Amino acid sequence: MWGAPWVSHRRRGLRPLVCHLLASGPKSGAEIIDGMERLSQGWWRPSPGSVYPLLEEMTTDGVVRRNADGRYELTESARGQMGRPFGRHSPRGVTEAVQELSSLVAYLEDLKKSESERFDATVKATLSSTADRLRPLAE
Repeated sequence: MWGAPWVSHRRRGLRPLVCHLLASGPKSGAEIIDGMERLSQGWWRPSPGSVYPLLEEMTTDGVVRRNADGRYELTESARGQMGRPFGRHSPRGVTEAVQELSSLVAYLEDLKKSESERFDATVKATLSSTADRLRPLAE
């Protein structure tokens, strides 16, 4: 997990989406599924086999609670973190910033191998300028 307690590498972006939908008020599992389909403009509808186990996990984690009417809502602790639905906005220290930068470089290396056409002259110039700025920091 990173920063916020509901962010998980499992089920990718499903947890933050559930939190986003529940931020507007309690919803049943079916309402959450429908809401996700609306958010994706009909392109994606998660299966009940993905959503309901996630809701159980989020209940166990203390992120949501299930009301007597069967609808789920965010707990107060999760609601307090809603300004940061995808974790921290920035690294908290030098070590974490460098680790994040290293991860971004690995991502760009993979993109260069698989989609080199995305590296046009503007992107290459920005990368070069960034590398020039980083070099003195390593000295």
